[in-house]
Amino acid sequence: MYKILTLNNIAVAGLERLPRDQYEVASEIQHPDAILLRSFKMHDMEIPSTLKAVGRAGAGVNNIPVDKMSAAGIPVFNAPGANANAVKELVVTGMLLACRNICQAWEFARQLEGDDATINKQVEAGKKNFGGFELPGRTLGVIGLGAIGRQVANAAVALGMKVIGYDPGITVEGAWELSANVKKAASVDELMANVDFVTFHVPLIDATKNMVNAERLTIMKDNVVILNFARGGIVDDEAVSEAIKAGKVYAYVCDFPSNLLKNHERVITLPHLGASTVEAEDNCAIMVAEQVRDYLENGNVVNSVNFPAVMMPRTGGNRVAIVNSNVPNMVGQISTAMASAGLNIIDMLNKSRGELAYTLADVDQPVPEKTLNDIAAIEGVLAVRAI
Repeated sequence: MYKILTLNNIAVAGLERLPRDQYEVASEIQHPDAILLRSFKMHDMEIPSTLKAVGRAGAGVNNIPVDKMSAAGIPVFNAPGANANAVKELVVTGMLLACRNICQAWEFARQLEGDDATINKQVEAGKKNFGGFELPGRTLGVIGLGAIGRQVANAAVALGMKVIGYDPGITVEGAWELSANVKKAASVDELMANVDFVTFHVPLIDATKNMVNAERLTIMKDNVVILNFARGGIVDDEAVSEAIKAGKVYAYVCDFPSNLLKNHERVITLPHLGASTVEAEDNCAIMVAEQVRDYLENGNVVNSVNFPAVMMPRTGGNRVAIVNSNVPNMVGQISTAMASAGLNIIDMLNKSRGELAYTLADVDQPVPEKTLNDIAAIEGVLAVRAI
């Protein structure tokens, strides 16, 4: 029986993908085989020696010590795209809230006093203060064209907007999913200089920290609207606050409140609602539960942030999974250890990702414990198990 430790509440729809006759799932459990989590910060957590996999029911993995997991031969899975529609809808909402001054107008309406006739007069006198503009014909810049960014770009095209995208790492498959009307920017600066709205859908890493800063704001159009539903830190809040006061930025909409932003009259802050829908939480939980289950039961790797993608159909009941440093002659040493035990390899797949390599091998008979220990003793082998 596999043991699964949950560090956050995981949607029931996902947990139902782990059959109870094969899996024990609990928020407190000893010697877990896998961990499922959402926002729990694992960086200061003692990692159980039995741990074989980590599944994040969401896209970002900043709360997981990925390098530490890699060094221990543990894959970290996430759920890219499972919350894409939820975030897309929030970005569209953010654009409409900003350009139509909805939040300011709502607050004005809530403060009205008097009888209905008096309120009606105040409405007619005050509505001119909240005039806005429409989306069609405006240009949206989308930085990061992964599953979320592509949906945002396509939705904006459908709304009649012009769209410019930037993502140097976009895949061929990803490009096929983009509307042909999305234009390509050669750089972040080129995009920033030509848009009326800009939205970010990238992880927070050194290269994306403060992508919007005081220097970049000088090249942007006047009255630009900035949206950040990705991660706090991608936008320099101080710089944007000053740019709003100077009349450069029309509005800033983000998912990351702070004392600087939460009461700012031209800033709309939301409490990290990007993936907060029933559908998104279910989708994320289902995707990550299925991926962790496939890894534990079959050794397959899908949507891991640190392991290569490996999918090998079962050709027999005796499978070995080996994680090792990506160095020469590892497959040769592994094959030699199996041959020494009289094991015949029926099928084998080896792939690498950066400094890490992963091998699946199906053999013709059960793998002796001694053989597993011999493979584990090879210099550079990080983890080995029979499945």
